[in-house]
Amino acid sequence: MKFAHRVWKLLVGVKDALALVFLLLFFGLLYAVLTSRPAATRIQDGALVLDLNGSIVEEKSRPDPFSLLAGSQAPAGQFQARDVERALKLAATDKRIKVVVLDMSRFLGGGMVHIEEIGQALDDVRKAGKPVLTFANAYADDGVQLASHASEVWIDPMGGAFVAGPGGNQVYFKALLDRFKVNAHVYRAGTYKSFVEPYIRNDMSPAAREAYQDIYGALWGSYKADVAKARPKSQLDRMTGDPLGWVKATRGDFAAGAKAAGLVDRIGDKSEFDARVTEIAGEDDARDDNDLPYRHTDLAAWLKANPEKQEGAKIGVVTIAGEIVDGDAGPGTAGGDRIAQLLDDNIDEGFKALVVRIDSPGGSAMAAERMRRAIDRYKAKKIPVVVSMGNLAASGGYWVSTPGQTVFAQPATITGSIGVFAVVTSFEKTLGEYGVNSDGVKTTPLSGQPDILGGFTPEVEGMLQASVENTYGKFVALAAQARKTTPEKMDVIAQGRVWPGSEAQKIGLVDKMGDLDAALAEAARVGGVGNGKWHAVYLQSDEDTFSKFLSSMTSQAPDDSARVQAGAYDFASLVSRRRDEQASRVAGQLTAMLSSRGAQAYCLECPVVPGSARKADDMSTLHMLAKLVGFD
Repeated sequence: MKFAHRVWKLLVGVKDALALVFLLLFFGLLYAVLTSRPAATRIQDGALVLDLNGSIVEEKSRPDPFSLLAGSQAPAGQFQARDVERALKLAATDKRIKVVVLDMSRFLGGGMVHIEEIGQALDDVRKAGKPVLTFANAYADDGVQLASHASEVWIDPMGGAFVAGPGGNQVYFKALLDRFKVNAHVYRAGTYKSFVEPYIRNDMSPAAREAYQDIYGALWGSYKADVAKARPKSQLDRMTGDPLGWVKATRGDFAAGAKAAGLVDRIGDKSEFDARVTEIAGEDDARDDNDLPYRHTDLAAWLKANPEKQEGAKIGVVTIAGEIVDGDAGPGTAGGDRIAQLLDDNIDEGFKALVVRIDSPGGSAMAAERMRRAIDRYKAKKIPVVVSMGNLAASGGYWVSTPGQTVFAQPATITGSIGVFAVVTSFEKTLGEYGVNSDGVKTTPLSGQPDILGGFTPEVEGMLQASVENTYGKFVALAAQARKTTPEKMDVIAQGRVWPGSEAQKIGLVDKMGDLDAALAEAARVGGVGNGKWHAVYLQSDEDTFSKFLSSMTSQAPDDSARVQAGAYDFASLVSRRRDEQASRVAGQLTAMLSSRGAQAYCLECPVVPGSARKADDMSTLHMLAKLVGFD
């Protein structure tokens, strides 16, 4: 009977799988039919509305069909920073747009470089004589910074603004590993390469603390300067210097406290905010019951109605965003094979120059090298290469920058972290506690190695460390050659240490301060375009019809249940959201230790950019802990 039951379960599983496949095909064909006709784009004179229900990223990731169908809620949205910037620049000069509205009720943040650039675009809208209004139930750090560039910042009476500043605690696992006698074999090259410290220490090393203090101090200084420039009368120090005193002074009324600190202009609910926008944009008489009461155009329709011009010479742009991994992963994750193939497939497209846009904390050294070689092939064909660094271009992210003839960064860019590590766990001591031993016949010291159950031989330990040191040597040599210095001098400023962009320029890791537009202009110059017209061509992998259908679904606002979980509505919900972020970060650290990975050039000190956090490979924390102690 058991056999028959298993056969029946297998048949039911096959039937369910076939049904799912047919459903996917059906919806894919339905999408193809619906998109075969040009959709009308609705542009109204009035407000440009940016409903930022998600995070701002360098490159949008594509939804996984099976995860999306199996999920209990819609995934949080993603907005490409350059799309938001372009929309705002167009709005500043278009007479149809009278006001720009940012609904930040479900805003999940973005990297500091992106926030600063979008803030500058909002400043340009205001300089054009057009008001910018924002609304949220609660503004966190990124939201406060972005909203500070608005002419009117609204907050719900039950909400507030909360600025914590960069930094926080890391989780260290050594005592846990010792308790269960798990042997974490750590190999690294670089004094400041602190990614492996949670596995070999119970606290932060002095070298790592020095690096953290430097990088977070620079980020915090940049943050305060940006807010102060946008809102000279704001009193950010009043909120962050003595947060408990600030709360007590307002008797726990966070909304009133935010207004008193000059970070918020008006307290009112969403209906009052909509009424204020209607005064400026005009009433929409033809609106649906669930639509906004004022005349408006949303971001997607605005971008569709204003396609980018494709005139003149072509400047290629390849985006390396997210963790660098081996294989074809991405977009949103920098799969080395995928990006190398993308570069090779477009090398004969007649580009005058190539811009490498990097927003990555690093990852696989092998994948980084694959992409670097592909970029070098452009240089071999006499195509100039310019590098543009976003929020992060650290470790493996710096590795792929080395072919650049001119490297641009920004003051808030995190770069450097020239170092290499590898982590491999073995469980011989854990198994020994339960009476499990290993023995056998070996023909060489390497027979059966590496043996995660019986332990590593001294030869394997030495070879792994030598391999990491060799990779580090290659990294330093590449960086030294790129920066026109000696490996010895580069080694002094390498050692796995991270640097803010402004300091990186002083020590020679980057050439100039400037955004992506500055890098594109430089590429056009070195590409010989002169005073002629040119346009950027962003290299992208082909997307199948069904993936486009899913992308169109996830680009819409999530349903109410998803909104409640994604947004921060008060201080308690903000704390809950940060708890979830911390749990995800810890899960990612455990996954990194337990995964089968080669030599890594990854930056732990780098702040996690919302929307591009290191994933835990869909493995629950309990599952990983079970695997850690050898029970899984």
